[in-house]
Amino acid sequence: MRILYHLPMSPYARKVRLALAEKRIPFDLRVERVWERRHEFLEINPAGTVPVLQEDNGLIVADSYAICEYLDEAYPDTPLLGRTLADRAEVRRLVGWFDGKFAAEVTRNLLYEKYQKRHLNRGNPEASAIRAGYQNLRPHLDYLGWLAETRVWLAGPSISLADFCAAAHLSALDFIGDVDWSISEPAKEWYARVKSRPCFRPLLADRETGVTPPAHYADLDF
Repeated sequence: MRILYHLPMSPYARKVRLALAEKRIPFDLRVERVWERRHEFLEINPAGTVPVLQEDNGLIVADSYAICEYLDEAYPDTPLLGRTLADRAEVRRLVGWFDGKFAAEVTRNLLYEKYQKRHLNRGNPEASAIRAGYQNLRPHLDYLGWLAETRVWLAGPSISLADFCAAAHLSALDFIGDVDWSISEPAKEWYARVKSRPCFRPLLADRETGVTPPAHYADLDF
């Protein structure tokens, strides 16, 4: 069986899980505690990061974007990178935005500081980073809301990897109660549409010891 090495709260792993599920590609999940630096895992991914996809034939694909590109080329029936050159360019731009800019300005300052740091034994959360994360979240949600108001989906007329990438980051933050959805009603409505898709249900069922998500986290009607 195809295996995806992951961490439940990794937005990058969540993005790949959504892509696999939307394409209806069967896979098994295997939690990889990357901080343990397991020798067998480092042999298949020397970077020591998740996600990593292992195909039935033994093929190993590491890095979330490389995996998603691979999936769209190997399983093209449900394209997530767009159908035209313009569509694909816009999907890639927005994936870069959320996996790069949003991750650096929001996800790292909130999810990493408040949740991931303790797993990695890297000290206490930095209050200044958390404040910056909350401040940075507002303009990002405003921009996401603008995209949702002016387009059917974030990158255009069809749901794409851009939607799943943004939703992966926001779902992880929402799990720890760090998304103020009152900032942007269009962003909230877009997220409700995304998390109502069947591919999202396994993410909404995730639970972590010591963390209780807000009541709306798994509520499809918010």
